Amino acid sequence: MAQLTKRQLFSLTASAAFLTSLPRAHAAPGSQPVLELALNENPFGPSPKAEQALAAQLKNANRYGDALSADQFVEQVARFENVAPEQIILGEILELLGLFLAACAPVGGNIVYSSPGYMALVDAGKPAGLTGVGVPLDVSLKNDLPALVKAITSETKALYLVNPHNPSGTVSAPADFEKFLRDVSRKTLVIVDEAYLEYGASVRSAVSLTRQGENVAVFRTFDKIYGLAGLPIGYLVAPRSLATALRDAGFGNPHGLGRLAISAASAALTDQNWVRSVHTRIAAGRTRLTQTLDSLKLKHTDSEANFVFFQSPKPVADVREQFAKQGIIIARPFAPLNDWLRISVGTEAEVTRVISALKEIFAT
Repeated sequence: MAQLTKRQLFSLTASAAFLTSLPRAHAAPGSQPVLELALNENPFGPSPKAEQALAAQLKNANRYGDALSADQFVEQVARFENVAPEQIILGEILELLGLFLAACAPVGGNIVYSSPGYMALVDAGKPAGLTGVGVPLDVSLKNDLPALVKAITSETKALYLVNPHNPSGTVSAPADFEKFLRDVSRKTLVIVDEAYLEYGASVRSAVSLTRQGENVAVFRTFDKIYGLAGLPIGYLVAPRSLATALRDAGFGNPHGLGRLAISAASAALTDQNWVRSVHTRIAAGRTRLTQTLDSLKLKHTDSEANFVFFQSPKPVADVREQFAKQGIIIARPFAPLNDWLRISVGTEAEVTRVISALKEIFAT
């Protein structure tokens, strides 16, 4: 595998069209606060342990991340995932991973993925010649496993899947998904994005396959249930050969991560009680929202993420505008499912506001 350095990869990003955050709205004086329910953030925030770690590190905000703390964090993550430390690559690296795959010899190739989906990895590789091969979701808006297999060719650099899926929130049956990953990983690299894993009830991590030596790489993040979207940090659990190539190219450099992010994520990982409490509260809010969708006879997916996804009988542009007038910002459209809407699950009070808005918009 031809390898590029991280500096060379960064040079390719100049023309890349990376995803940007949605513009933030502001509440009018005297009105209720604007609800930002578009980006699937954790409304309950990070663990108190993470907040304490951040407070303790603020005095070092002028310093780059250091190798010792990064190495200790890698070892912590490796113990958590029950893999070798050498298989952990720190960072929110999906975009750079797309560039890395595009640049590996032979340059170009394609990534097979479910459409619609989270496009950061695929889009980042396009300026370097990578092509995205989108495979529509099945009738239940789940990853269409048989169709994905058929889309793989000799040009395929990797198969990229999100489970639970974004934007549908659906999960594949664990046994079927495991067999699928095992079979496909013998044809090409499989990358599983598990950003929403901790919100699911029936989903299992694909790290078990990486642990067994299969050609499966798993991306995990602290941006979602751990509540650290403001200090983005994640990690890749990778097959040994891929991990070595990424590390040789400069991935996981602590200087690019920062002390605050490493410290907060390390503390957050120790507080699994907080993770379970957020899971429980989000699940309760999601149930309230889906019950409301059912009462309004609105078709929706069986989401196991921290959002609901439903089909609108009214023009979605009008519906999004009506939500915005009530101070509720929901997600952008996800082509080709242009008549579907995604709303993140907020706090108990925020869910109540969304339910009120849903009834006002769709009850007539």
